[in-house]
Amino acid sequence: MKKTSLIAIIVMISVHAFAQSSYQPSPENLSARKWFDSARFGMFIHWGAFSVLGDGEWVMNNRNIHVNEYKRLLHIFDPYDFDAHKWVSAAKNAGMQYITLITRHHDGFSNWDTKQSDWKITNTHWGKDAVKMISDECHRQGIKLFVYYSLLDWYREDYPHETGRVGQGTGRTGKGDYASYLQFMKNQLTELLTNYGEIAGVWFDGYWDQTAPEGAADRSSRIDWKLDEIYALIHKLQPQCLIGNNHHMAPFPGEDFQMFEQDLPGENKSGLSYQDVSTKMPLESCITMNDSWGFNITDRNYKPVKELIQLLVKDAALGANLLLNIGPLPNGDIQPEFTQRLDAMGVWLKTYGETIYGTHAGFIKPQYWGAVTEKGNRIFLHIFKTTGDKFFIRVPYKIKSVKLFATQKILKFKLLEDSYIMIDVKDIETDPIDTVIEVVTT
Repeated sequence: MKKTSLIAIIVMISVHAFAQSSYQPSPENLSARKWFDSARFGMFIHWGAFSVLGDGEWVMNNRNIHVNEYKRLLHIFDPYDFDAHKWVSAAKNAGMQYITLITRHHDGFSNWDTKQSDWKITNTHWGKDAVKMISDECHRQGIKLFVYYSLLDWYREDYPHETGRVGQGTGRTGKGDYASYLQFMKNQLTELLTNYGEIAGVWFDGYWDQTAPEGAADRSSRIDWKLDEIYALIHKLQPQCLIGNNHHMAPFPGEDFQMFEQDLPGENKSGLSYQDVSTKMPLESCITMNDSWGFNITDRNYKPVKELIQLLVKDAALGANLLLNIGPLPNGDIQPEFTQRLDAMGVWLKTYGETIYGTHAGFIKPQYWGAVTEKGNRIFLHIFKTTGDKFFIRVPYKIKSVKLFATQKILKFKLLEDSYIMIDVKDIETDPIDTVIEVVTT
């Protein structure tokens, strides 16, 4: 490498680093972060042309379907039963505060009437703009809308596919041109942030395509994504708009919340979450109801309601939101396996929502017996498992009263040594999912 080239690269990296580090959230953004940090529950929707094949959203990559073959879905995808009101109502009735909608996944298919590509939902026989319909309905029902946007693309020739980890079997033979692809993404993001009213956030995915696998010592990107330019555009168009990036690393400058895929913050059951948990920004876990994100016709492994509610509680106990996924059918219906669980969670939240919404992380992390959420001078002990007539816990506050949250029945308690308290739970009616005890501090 020539000396002049090396100097140029160093200058470019330095300029990029300075641009990223100079990000200062606007007052509108900080207010939005505060709202997001209190929302606690949202709906993730994975849906698009890939739904037709009934094998998840990665079907193009997993089956090595060539672009010329895959684009036939444009003539097959016909969501004649799509009803934006039903989708948004399902979220609202479940007690969810926001929706994160797939606008463009890794297969490059756009779920709105983009002017940047013919590979879009308005060129199907159905011909409607799904993002417009969902955004309008969200605004009507008071649900905030986040848009999921894939940074990688298995369909376009100008994406730098030669250096990517996935999408190598889709038949592309040309050479990527990131300058062209970057402009395409900027144009699409401008459409989404200009034509669809207020957008609460942009949820990026796919950065990891240009890095070593999760857990590697060096996960630096093989290309310069120019995230500083992308992020600056978003914050310029809508200053309140939150940015998250599912790169499975610590947050980059310019990002406003940190997400964890198929994990609670601080866990790594999925093998994707090696990153430290941020202490400076809101947190979110995105988790599937079964084992799939997009519609998978043979995936019957649905989590029971009890597990889903306890996931929500544990997320709140860690100061995080739960973004719970559904993968609707290609015709636009939401299958009953999803709606039944959502309805049950909504019923539970009508009673216990006060112990979830607007709370912050408990003084201890979730334990084998349950979890703790806090709000002001109130502590909520979420007990999943009871072990005998007495419940012991070390509380770092002075206690004023203890009661069963659901009935407000006063419970006897005793102060012990070393900040422990003993609560008498002998005669209380326990809940098979979550027995909530409210502790009021002085």
